[in-house]
Amino acid sequence: MNRETKKKIKTAGAVLFVLYILALIYFLFFADRFGRLDFAEREYHYNLVLFQEIRRFWTYREQLGIMAVAANLLGNVVGFMPFGMILPLICKNARNFFFITFSGFGLSLCVEVIQLMTKLGCFDVDDLVMNTLGAAAGYVVFAVCHGIYKRKRGRK
Repeated sequence: MNRETKKKIKTAGAVLFVLYILALIYFLFFADRFGRLDFAEREYHYNLVLFQEIRRFWTYREQLGIMAVAANLLGNVVGFMPFGMILPLICKNARNFFFITFSGFGLSLCVEVIQLMTKLGCFDVDDLVMNTLGAAAGYVVFAVCHGIYKRKRGRK
């Protein structure tokens, strides 16, 4: 792949990453709750018990419906997969499983703390786990695709 094509891919990746972060901010902080209650009227919500919410969603899956369970459990994983796929594409120094996993955890922790401080959402340790898994899974997808590309390029 020539230098110009690599630069275009990196630029497109950077634009996608910015759009992804903006979409993440919107969906995590503003989508459902924006404008409904004043800050003073909102309450703090948090879960510090590991796997409590995951277990609750799984236990009451029939009452909640498969869509609610999938949205909660898979939504957190899928929501952070682009982080693990796009960041190593635009930054060669980020091509490390542990770096992406810990960075995904850090981003998730920031999101959860902001949700707690602004009372927009719930600080949930289960979300930290699921979001971190999403970032790690995204990196695995990137690494597999990158490995396939390198192998095909080497055969030519």
